[in-house]
Amino acid sequence: MSIRCKSVIAALALAALGIGSVLAAPAQESTAALVITNESGRETRLSADDLQAMPRIKAQVKGRDGELATYEGVTLAQVLERAEVPLGKSLRGPRLASYLLVEATDGYRVVFALPELDPASTDQLVLLADRKDGQPLPAKEGPLRMVVPHEKQHARWIRQVVSMRIVSAPPAAK
Repeated sequence: MSIRCKSVIAALALAALGIGSVLAAPAQESTAALVITNESGRETRLSADDLQAMPRIKAQVKGRDGELATYEGVTLAQVLERAEVPLGKSLRGPRLASYLLVEATDGYRVVFALPELDPASTDQLVLLADRKDGQPLPAKEGPLRMVVPHEKQHARWIRQVVSMRIVSAPPAAK
C-alpha cells in the first residue's frame, strides 16, 4: 500500500472520529479555476490568480433569503474576451444564435445567449464572483459563482462554476 493511500485512509479515519482538522492536506500548486472553450475549440484556463489580476467590480444584491450581500469578481464579458470570444461588432448574423453553456462541479448547467453578455448589446451585469461580503466564497458556493443581479429568480446564479463553452445553435431545418 502506497504512502499516499495510507495517508488518505488515516485522514478518513480521523475525519470519522471528528479530528480530521489535525491532519492538513498538503499544499497544492495553483490549478486552473475555470476552463473556457471558445467557438473554435480553443481552451483558455484561468487560475484564481488570473481572475484576481483582472479589473474587479462589486455588486450588492439580494439573495434568495432576502438578505443583502456584496459579491465581487469580474464581468463575464471580460472572461469571454480573455478566451478570445468575439463580441461587439463581431456579434452579428449567425453568431447571434451562439450561446454560452456554463457548468458546475455537480453537473448543473445554465445557458446565456451571447448578446446577453455583450457590453455593446446590453448594460446588464453578469458577474463571475469569487468573493462575498469581502471573503472568499464559502465552499458551498465557490470558488466561483455566477451572479445575475437583474434576474428575479436565481436559477442561473450557478454555484461552483468549473467550465464554460461557446456553442452554436444548429441551423433551422428547411
